[in-house]
Amino acid sequence: MRLQYPANIKIIRVPCTGKVDIMYILRAFEKGADGIYLVGCMEGECHFKNGNLRARKRVEEAQKILNTIGIGGERAQMYNLSSAEGTLFAQIAVEMTERIRKIGPNPIKLAKKKIAA
Repeated sequence: MRLQYPANIKIIRVPCTGKVDIMYILRAFEKGADGIYLVGCMEGECHFKNGNLRARKRVEEAQKILNTIGIGGERAQMYNLSSAEGTLFAQIAVEMTERIRKIGPNPIKLAKKKIAA
C-alpha cells in the first residue's frame, strides 16, 4: 500500500525527534516554511527514553515565540504515532496542509517577496 499525502510535504528523517532543536523549527519559518509538524514515537515508548517529550516542549516553546512575533503558533505542531500508523500519518499530513492553507502563507515569506519586488 502506497500512502498518499500532499506533494508539498517535505519529510526530514531524524534518529529521534528529541534531536530537533528549537532553532531548526524557527529557521524553517525564517527560510519560508508555512508550517511544520514533528511526528515522534508514542509518549512513553521513545527508544531514546524521553526524546519525544523534549521535542514536545520545544514545539510548545516555538509556538510561544511564533505567537509573540506574529507568525502564529498554530503553524507548528507535534504528533505522536506508532510506526504502524502510516494511514494516520498521511491523514495528519492532509489535515496539516489544509490548516496551513486556511491560515495563509508565512508572513516572513510575504515580507521577503515585497522587499524583492
